[in-house]
Formats: sequence, structure tokens, C-alpha cells
Amino acid sequence: MSVRGTLRALPTLLRVGVSEAVAYRAEMLVWVLGTTMPFISMALWTAVARYEPVGRYDSHDFVRYFLATFSVRQMTGAYAAWQINYEVRQGTLAMRLLRPISPLWSYAAENLGTFPLRLLLVVPLTLFSVFTLGTRSVPGTAWGWGLFLLALVGGWLITFLANVLIGSLSLYIESSNRVMDLWFAFFLICSGYLYPVELFPPVLRGLLDWLPFRYQIGLPVELMTNAHGLTGALGLLGRQWLWVALLLGLSILSWKRGLKRFAAYGG
Repeated sequence: MSVRGTLRALPTLLRVGVSEAVAYRAEMLVWVLGTTMPFISMALWTAVARYEPVGRYDSHDFVRYFLATFSVRQMTGAYAAWQINYEVRQGTLAMRLLRPISPLWSYAAENLGTFPLRLLLVVPLTLFSVFTLGTRSVPGTAWGWGLFLLALVGGWLITFLANVLIGSLSLYIESSNRVMDLWFAFFLICSGYLYPVELFPPVLRGLLDWLPFRYQIGLPVELMTNAHGLTGALGLLGRQWLWVALLLGLSILSWKRGLKRFAAYGG
């Protein structure tokens, strides 16, 4: 399908994605409950910082950080790797390939379709953070809001494209779930999900600046909580979108080459 045809089909795909999210809302609730790790980290770190700040974080800063982490996690989540792996193994990917639009657009629309339900959780939590901890819980300037929203989109794209890249490995090997588990383990350690990246020793923090994980969660959270000036934010945002471009190229290449194997296997 042409680009114009794809763009015309996207609203319908998104409506289908929202309908599926509503239909499977209980499943999504389980997924949300599985992402409450920031609240456990918040309890631990606020206890540590109760008598003395850790770095620049006092107990209120840790509460603000982990409430933002939970919200950003809801808005940057994707599960395409498990979808692709399952459909390749079951052979149901063939049904998607019969449609006049790339399955990657369908996966993207289905993943994005959960956003309205997630916003029902994120908006009240963010308002609670603002009313109890102050306006530093959200960007304080117009450019801050712009860069934060851009970082949020970039974070979701890195997560989704990494899912596509790893999921497409199931077209080459028996199952890609183990690879996804490994990626998720690095994500937990390196993304700022369990603790702020700036609490790492300087050498490790410099290394994390060049890995993709920080840009999935850490950077949007840092911009949401006003941790960077304009120059620093632009530099980190540039690195984030370099990762988006790299993963876009790798995921499309892996997907297209893998589909040739799938057609030969099923044909």
C-alpha cells in the first residue's frame, strides 16, 4: 500500500486498537499492575534519603522522580515482540500479510491503542504529584514541554522498534523471547527505571549515555522533572533520536529479510 493509503488507513487501525484495548481491559490492568516497580523503588529511596540527600535528591525529589517514572513507563510501553514471536510460531502472521498494509503499522496501531486507557491513570497521578510536590513535577517552560513530548515520542519509538527488531528474530530462530528477556534485564538496570541514572558512578553514567535504555525512560523523566537546561536537554535528545534512526533501519532490514524466510517456510 502507498504512503497515502497507509495514512488514510491509520485512523481506522487506531480505532481498532482502542477497541481491542477496551475489550481486553482486564489484561491491560494486569500489565499496569506489573509495572509498579517504581513505587517499590520510591519507598526504598525515600527511606534512604530521609535524613540525608542522595546526590541532589531528597525524599521529595525521589517521590517526584518515581511518580514521573511510573507515568512515563505507561506512555512508552510496547509489547510487539511477544505478538510477533507468537504469531510467527503459530503461523497466524500469514493472515496479517494478506492485508494490504504492512503488519508493522498494525502492530504500532494496536500498541498505541492502549494510550487512552493509560491516560486515565497517568493524568490523575500527575495532577496528584503537582498538587502535593509542586510544579517541578512537570516541565516549567514552553520549551521544556516541547522537548519532553519529543522525548516521550522518542522513548516510545525506541521501545517499539526494539520490540520489532527482537520480535523479527523469531523469523530466524525458534523463539526470540529469551532475547527480549535479556533486553528487559538491561532495561531495568540501565534505563533509570529503578534508580536515577545520575546516581551511577561517572564512568558508568558516561557509558549509559551511549546506550539506548536511558532514552526509553530516564530522559523523558528527567525532562518532565526539569533536571536539564536547554543545551543539555538538546544534546541528550539528539542522541535519543540517533537511536530511533538506527533502530528504525535495523528493524525494517531484519523484518524484510526475515519475511523472505517466512514465505519460503510457509509456502
